[in-house]
Order: sequence, then C-alpha cells, then structure tokens
Amino acid sequence: MTQRSAPDVSSVPFDPVSVRLVVISECLARDPADNYGASPGSLFDTTTLEAFAAAGLELGSVADLRALGVHLTVTLRHPRPEGRIGADMIAAAVPALEEELAPFENARAYVLAGDVAIAAINRIARSRSGTRAIPAGSTYRIRGGEYYLDGVRVFPSYLQAGPAWYIKASKRRMIAEDIAAALAVAGITAPVP
Repeated sequence: MTQRSAPDVSSVPFDPVSVRLVVISECLARDPADNYGASPGSLFDTTTLEAFAAAGLELGSVADLRALGVHLTVTLRHPRPEGRIGADMIAAAVPALEEELAPFENARAYVLAGDVAIAAINRIARSRSGTRAIPAGSTYRIRGGEYYLDGVRVFPSYLQAGPAWYIKASKRRMIAEDIAAALAVAGITAPVP
C-alpha cells in the first residue's frame, strides 16, 4: 500500500504553536480529491464543516478552522483498506502521527474521530506511560469521560470525515456534542463579525 503524506490544508499560513484543537480521523479518502484541503468542496472538508456547524461553529472553509487553531489530520496515511484495519496497520501509522502531533505544544484537545484514531492514541499513551489514555469499550459508553494524553484532553468520538457523517443522525448529534466540548476546552469560539 502506498504511503501518502498527511492532509495539506495549507491555504492559511501555518504556525504549529497556534494549534489548540486537533481532529484525528481514520484514513485518507479513496479519492484524493476528497481529502482535507485537497480540492474546493472536498468531501472531508464538507462533512467536517457540517460537523463543526452542528457543534455551533459555522465557518466557510477548513482554512477558517485552521485560522482559529484547528488542525485536521488522519491516522492512516492511505485510504481505508477492504476489510478490517488491523493492529499492525495502526502500529505502523503511530510514529508518523506522533511526529505530526509533537509540534503542537499549545494543543488543549484532540477529537478522536473513530476507532482507528482511538487505538492510535492508546498506543501512544501505552508507549509513554504503560497505560491507555482511553478505556476499552464502545464509543457511546466511553464518550463524555475525561481522558488525557500528556495533559491534552482527548475526546473519543465517531468519524465525521466523509460518508460516515451521513450514516446515522444519532451519531451526528454525538459528534457535534464532542466537537462542542473540545472547542470549549480549546477555548475556540466563532470570530466576531
């Protein structure tokens, strides 16, 4: 499988120190034009903006999100393979994710969008402290708890990027709640017009 780089949402000058919230999705889109910032109206951009709007932060673009200190990324640097994503794939992706997160010294919250992101953060936590950051269990049971990785609050949630956003209204509501809580922790509010 070809390894690709992290999403590039580069239409706004990027300063890692300005990042206060990171949304970590599962994998890159099957169609490269649907990735974060890959094309005008990409599917990942569209659904992510809809999720943030449902959380109370309505913006026009992912560049606007980035300007407020939100970084969007994926765990696996390739599209979702057919079948199950195994622990070995997640383990292989963790070093790149860990390296990407390292410069965000002012990050206050991570939204873990899906099981792959949750598993990756737990791998990072176990390598640093010997314990997981997020307990085992179904996302709907563990979301809402207070979990941390190196002082950064982590919010286990569901996938908001791509077609998964449209599957269930109940999941959209939970995603919006999780994003709203993460925005509050990160101190990010809508800009005053």
